[in-house]
Order: sequence, then structure tokens, then C-alpha cells
Amino acid sequence: MTARKKNLCLRCCYAALACTLTLGTACAHETSDPFSNRLPERYACGEINTDRALDLAGVVHNVLCNNPQTREVWANSRAQAAQTGVSQASYLPAISATGTGTQNTPGVTQRTLGLTLSYLLYDFGARAANLDNARQLLASLNASRDSTVQTVFLSAVLAYYQAQAARAAQDAAAAAERAAQESFALANARYLAGSATPADMLTAQTAYSQSTLNRITAIGAMKIARGNLASLLGLDAHVNILLSEARPSLPVQDTGYAELEQNITAMIEEARHNRPDLKAAEATLRAAEAAADAARAAGKPTVSLNASGNQSSSAGINTHGSSLGVSMNVPLFSGYAPTYRIRAAEAQIDSKKAQLERLRLQVALDVWTACQNLITATRNLHATADLVGSAEQSERMALGRYRAGTGIMLDVLNAQNSLYSANQQRIQAEFNWNISRATLAQAMGNLNEGVNPGDDAIYNTIKHEK
Repeated sequence: MTARKKNLCLRCCYAALACTLTLGTACAHETSDPFSNRLPERYACGEINTDRALDLAGVVHNVLCNNPQTREVWANSRAQAAQTGVSQASYLPAISATGTGTQNTPGVTQRTLGLTLSYLLYDFGARAANLDNARQLLASLNASRDSTVQTVFLSAVLAYYQAQAARAAQDAAAAAERAAQESFALANARYLAGSATPADMLTAQTAYSQSTLNRITAIGAMKIARGNLASLLGLDAHVNILLSEARPSLPVQDTGYAELEQNITAMIEEARHNRPDLKAAEATLRAAEAAADAARAAGKPTVSLNASGNQSSSAGINTHGSSLGVSMNVPLFSGYAPTYRIRAAEAQIDSKKAQLERLRLQVALDVWTACQNLITATRNLHATADLVGSAEQSERMALGRYRAGTGIMLDVLNAQNSLYSANQQRIQAEFNWNISRATLAQAMGNLNEGVNPGDDAIYNTIKHEK
């Protein structure tokens, strides 16, 4: 190649580099996303209308919108997505420009402009390993985000049913107080008429006072439950949250839930396939393996393409210079640091494998425990229904006998206490049943913001329930 052609080639290279620099500068805007790594923004969340009653779906939606945990994990995912773009940038050339200008006495002006390009051609897989590591960490964070969403989802369901149970407990305590007041009024009337002993009247009065204390305690518990729900919604605890009336418990068959044990193996495998925390652990293991590959490649040679061009002007004299070449960097000795980095990376792989196996066992335990809790809660739900029915009949019978003059006040009070206790157990059984269903859905990895959180639909993802 002649000197003229070589000079023309270098000038074309210089012009191409200048054009690339101009385009790159224009594209290097903070909102640009040349590698398409930007995650979609979280769905828009409006302010909570505290004048409208919220159902379970509304509570879950607003909690997922406003809870700081969901915002935090979403921001972590966006940060790692940007870090993945940093790793992808290593596949593009690096271009830099320099410029200097000086004014010397007596009036000599010097200006220098330069442009340099460096492009890594081959590095024995270090770039690929680092990019794979970044992508696996992104997959891990995305899975961890889904796991956090499920946790917050379950917290919302728990807070909703806790508030509903507290309200039902307050209603039951108020009903028990009214019954105790009626019994006290009846005993007092009979005492004044001379057909009852002072002991009957005082016993009834004591029971009435105790029922009043129970009602006051129930009101306090309801307010605390409402405060917990408000805090979960991102509101101050004193903000009053209106809740829609809870529907009666769904009719369930004990035998249907008992079939869960027969499908437990399939359910565990499905949970291991769906659980986002297990997916996060698997992605973390793959990221550790990629980091080990990067550590092994870090101590190997690299081959790069280098090009530069400069123009200078001094005292009216212009000069041009350019260069184009290939360079190789061969690490010879780094104080055994690469060896220990590789050992550390391999130890991290063993640690991640152990964590993954521990989590696999935990998934099986979670599914098994959730199944047993659901079966127990279902049986308790049926048992408490029978308990409330018999307690109501006993209370009516004891009160009727006392009114007829054939019974004693102690029997009436015992029957009323039994009815109040049965109602409390019924409320707790319904709460446990609803929470057990949600817990099983979470253990299966099916409780997330893509599920319609209605009283029926929230649990339709439990495929082996029927």
C-alpha cells in the first residue's frame, strides 16, 4: 500500500471514529436504553379512597401498590438491569476524545485534538462470563421480587381477615353483653319479686360486668387490627379503613381437602417448579458459576484493536498523525491473586448449592405443613359449626327453664358463656381456614399479583384442592 493510500485509509478511519463519537454522544442520554434492558414501570397506583369500603381485592391491590417492600425490590431489579447493560457495553468499542489549547508569550498559539479507539477482540470468555453473571443476578432479583410480592400479598390477606375476625369478635362480644344484660335484668326482677336469691342476682350482675369487659377488649383488638391494616396500606395507623362485609365461609367438604395428602408428591414438585424463592436460588447458583468462569478467564491474555488520530496546530503549522494496530496483554504474575479468586468463586458455588438444597427441602416442608394446617382448619370449621348450633340450643333451653321457674341462673350463665366461647372459636376457625388456604397458595408459589384476590378466585390456583 502506498503512503498516500495509507494516509487516506487512516483519514477515513479518523472520520468514522469522529462520526461514531458524535452519534454516541447524542445517544448517551439518561433515558436511552440501547440494550433494551429497562424494566417496565410499576403499574400506576392512585390514592386510597378511605370513604369507600375495601374488599379483599382492593386491600391486596393497594398494599402491593403502596408497601415500601415492593418498591424496594422493584428498584433493586431496575438497578441490576442497568448493571446488565454495563456488562453488555464491554462488547462495544471504547472511544475517547482529547483536546488542549495553550497561548504562549509572545503570541504563539498551540491547539491539539485527538481521538482514540480501543476494542477488545478476544479475552478467553471473560466478557461472556461477566455478562452471564449479570443476567443471572437479574433473574435472581426478579425472582426475589416475585417472592416478596407473594409475602406482601399474604400479609395483606392476613391483615384483611384479621380485621374481619376482630370485627366479628366485637359483634359476638356485644351480643354476649346484651344476653348477659337480659339475664341480669331477669334475675334482678325475680329477686325484687322474691322468687330468686340474692346470689342469683349478684352472679348475673358479675357475668354482665365481665361481658362488658370482654366487649371493651374486643373493641381495642379491632382498632389494633384496623391500625395494622392501615399501616400495611401505607397510611397512618389512626386512619379509619372501611371494609366491606365479609361473606360467609364457603361450603367445603372435609373429604375433598383430605385428598391433598394423596397428591402431596405432585404438589411438592409443582411448588418446586413455581416457587420464586427457589428460582432465585437457582439463578444465584448459575451466577456464582459464571463468576467462577470469569475468575478463571481473568488471568488469561487479551487481544485488543487500537486506533488513534490527532491533529495539532502550532504557530500556524498544522500536523496530522494516526495509528492503527493490534495489541496483546499477557498477565505473567499477579501475586497468586487469580488463584485465590478462583478458589473463592468455587467455594461460593458450593455454598449456593447447599443453600439451594436447603431451600428445596424447605419447600417440601412448607407444602406439607400448609396442607396439614388446611385439613385441620377445614375439620375445625365443621366442628365449630356444630358447636355453635348446640350451644345456641343449650342457651335457649337454659334461659327458658329459668323464665319458667324450673331452672337456676348458674345454668343460664354457663350456657351463655359456652355460647360466647363457641362463637369465638367459630370466628377463629373461619380466620384460620381463610389464612390456611392463602398460605397453601403461597407455599405452592401461586399467590401473586396476577391472581384475582377475590374470596373465591384467590385460591383457584390450588389445583389439587378438589
